[in-house]
Amino acid sequence: MEMNIILPVLAALVVGVLIGRFLLGRVFKNMEEDAKRKAKMLIKEAESSAETMKRNKVLEAKEKFLKMKSDFESESSKRKNQLSVNENRLKQYENKLKQNENKLKQKEAQLTKGLEQQKKKTQELDQRFDEIAEQKELAIKAKEEAENLRLQQVSQLEKIANLKADEAREQLVEALKDEARSKASIHIKNIMEEAKLTATKEAKKTVITTIQRTAAEHAIENCVSVFNLENDELKGKIIGREGRNIRALEASTGVEIIVDDTPEAIIISGFDPVRREIARVSLQRLVADGRIHPARIEEVVAKTRKSIEDEILELGERTVIDLGIHGLHPELIRMVGRMRFRSSYGQNLLQHSREVAKLAASMASELGLNAKQAKRAGLLHDIGKVWPEEPEVPHAILGMNLAKKYGEHPDVCNAIGAHHDEIEMTTLISPIVQACDAISGSRPGARREMMESYIKRLKELESMALSFKGVHKCYAMQAGRELRVMVDAENVSDTEAGQLSFDIANKIENEMQYPGQIKVTVIREMRAVNYAK
Repeated sequence: MEMNIILPVLAALVVGVLIGRFLLGRVFKNMEEDAKRKAKMLIKEAESSAETMKRNKVLEAKEKFLKMKSDFESESSKRKNQLSVNENRLKQYENKLKQNENKLKQKEAQLTKGLEQQKKKTQELDQRFDEIAEQKELAIKAKEEAENLRLQQVSQLEKIANLKADEAREQLVEALKDEARSKASIHIKNIMEEAKLTATKEAKKTVITTIQRTAAEHAIENCVSVFNLENDELKGKIIGREGRNIRALEASTGVEIIVDDTPEAIIISGFDPVRREIARVSLQRLVADGRIHPARIEEVVAKTRKSIEDEILELGERTVIDLGIHGLHPELIRMVGRMRFRSSYGQNLLQHSREVAKLAASMASELGLNAKQAKRAGLLHDIGKVWPEEPEVPHAILGMNLAKKYGEHPDVCNAIGAHHDEIEMTTLISPIVQACDAISGSRPGARREMMESYIKRLKELESMALSFKGVHKCYAMQAGRELRVMVDAENVSDTEAGQLSFDIANKIENEMQYPGQIKVTVIREMRAVNYAK
């Protein structure tokens, strides 16, 4: 029974084992096939990536090769160029060497030829020396024979005249001396008279020629300027409410504005041409702008004063350029420009200085002297008159000191300082400048003596008022008949202003001479200014 059960079980186990082995074989086979397929795929991917890497490496190698090739070619081309340049330089050096060799050969040939000629000349000189030696021996023999004859003749003459040779010689020499002295004195006298006559003629000729070459203008300055208006309605704007505009304009510029019945015109009166010009230009700008009030007037006058200073500098530069003067110090150029607004005895100082410069240059050229230095000294000879401060020394000395300060030549400085004989003349240019100054100032109509004394009196008036404590500004008005004095409101009270007016008038009476009477007006103005922000 048990055997019957065991046998089928064993048979079933065997069958199951066989089936399991068969199934496992199929599974292993499938796994092997999958593994082979995956291996093939991996091999293909590896081959493709290897191919890609191979191509990249090949490309990189090709690029490096091309780069190295291009670098090599560029380097080789540079070296070839350098070699070609060096070859050219070598060829040039060879050509120069050949040229130098040819020149040396030529010089050697010339030297050889010169040596041969020198030998010939040496031989000729030796022959000449021999001939001269022979002639010298003959001359010595002839001289000895002549001396013997002379001694014989002298002895014969001594016997005839009963005089020795030394005594006769002394008598003859004394007679010749007396005759020579008389003839020399007559000759010297004739030469001196002829020289004086010739010098006078030449000096007159030089002066006349110089004056004829220089064209001069008859320029007389006055003390008023006329400002023309488009219509008379503008007079009311210029005067302003209760005259505040015209008072502000006069206080800012220091001139007198005269508004009368003259149609379409206003008169600007003042002895200082710079002030008159500032007032005229300021009026012109104010009228063109249309806004006329005290604050605007002060602003425009300040701007105009600055523009006039720039114009003065430009005028000085233009003057030195016209005259061909170079290297002048900027401060001297500014003073030359200020000459335009200064007059000397009614003659415009700049025109006078230009004329003196041209005359001096022409005269120095005629006399064979330094024309440039003469022209320079002629232009600067009155530079001391435009110094802003009132000097204690004469204007010629002041001008000389200024010229020294700003590096002018000593000859030019001496000509400036000596043109009125304040110092001794040490150069020939000095009398030329002095003469040309006299020529320019002595022309008919060139100067007015009264103008100079008038301007001097007005300046003295202003400087006298400015000497008092608290005086801020001072202007002489109405041809010197009125003195307007502006004082600081913070330093001078109303009572002190009245006393100041009395003191100034009293000092003018005691220290000055003047026609008529002078009105002294002290103006004390209080201003309060604030800004809204």
